[in-house]
Amino acid sequence: MKQSFIAGMDVSFLDEIEQAGGAFYEAGVRKDCLEIMKDNGVNSIRLRLWNEPPGGMCNLERTLVMAKRIKEKGLHFLLDFHYSDVWADPAHQTKPKAWEGLTFDRLSQAVYNFTKESLEKLKAQGTLPDMVQVGNEITPGMLWDDGKVDGQLDTDAQWERFAALVKQGIAAVRHVDPSINVMIHIDRGGDNASSRKFYDRFERHGVEFDTIGLSFYPWWHGTLDDLRNNLHDLAERYGKEIIVVETAYPWTLDTSEGRFIVEQEEQLHVGYPATPSGQTQYLADFVKIIQETPGGLGAGFYYWEPCWIPAKKEWSVGHENNWANLTMFDFKGNKLESLELFRSS
Repeated sequence: MKQSFIAGMDVSFLDEIEQAGGAFYEAGVRKDCLEIMKDNGVNSIRLRLWNEPPGGMCNLERTLVMAKRIKEKGLHFLLDFHYSDVWADPAHQTKPKAWEGLTFDRLSQAVYNFTKESLEKLKAQGTLPDMVQVGNEITPGMLWDDGKVDGQLDTDAQWERFAALVKQGIAAVRHVDPSINVMIHIDRGGDNASSRKFYDRFERHGVEFDTIGLSFYPWWHGTLDDLRNNLHDLAERYGKEIIVVETAYPWTLDTSEGRFIVEQEEQLHVGYPATPSGQTQYLADFVKIIQETPGGLGAGFYYWEPCWIPAKKEWSVGHENNWANLTMFDFKGNKLESLELFRSS
């Protein structure tokens, strides 16, 4: 794996897992999860940032703590602004409670201020992110309904408003440090038509950014062939680096620890069983597809929440862990073989 290729992990739940007593092991020895990841070839960590989450996790205060740990390990750091107090994704782009009722101009200013102030605090402690996402899976817009571009709101006027909000976030990043790489992230890793529609619109509205970010989960977004075709077209069409900023694959369908998002055989990608070796082979083929993107524009990937083990029942996000069979550690926190795939040769 070439040195510049990002082999990243989103470990936004790690802080909460550790506070709940969760622990991680390699060859039976308890270790810092970040240390295990670094020793196995992971070179970047992604964290989500919520404005004022009800559970008190993934806010700026806890992000400052985690950012110190990331930088102390010498790891590249990607910060993901959701611009919400809770999950932001294609089904939810809910404004932070503190921003409800703001006029559009004041909402735009709030995006700028929050982005700038958050980055300035990270800069002050020497942990400025290397890359920033302005929004998370913003295919249907963000900060609904002001920036919504879905359904009946898929109009030129709404795209202009949406683009204006994103530009405010980008302007704030550039103000703090112009060298920070800015990513724009959508969810349609296997859907070329939707990806082209989105990035064509942003090009038309003059949104200037550095990196295309995609999510790709095979049970939602298609096959690895679909991903390959999309990456090839986007690279040739836009000439920007592309990162598949979210993926995952199950290592078991055992539901003894809860109910999971993926727990049926029919949800699996053909050719990849829900076993540790099946997970490893999926990731090997997935990474190869990214690395074969034309022009060397496949810049890397992030695995989403590889360490969200079932350390407790109720989580700050308001529901049980529905991801524990999609991790890269077993239910007890033991490292799985798939993590060794990224170890430097």
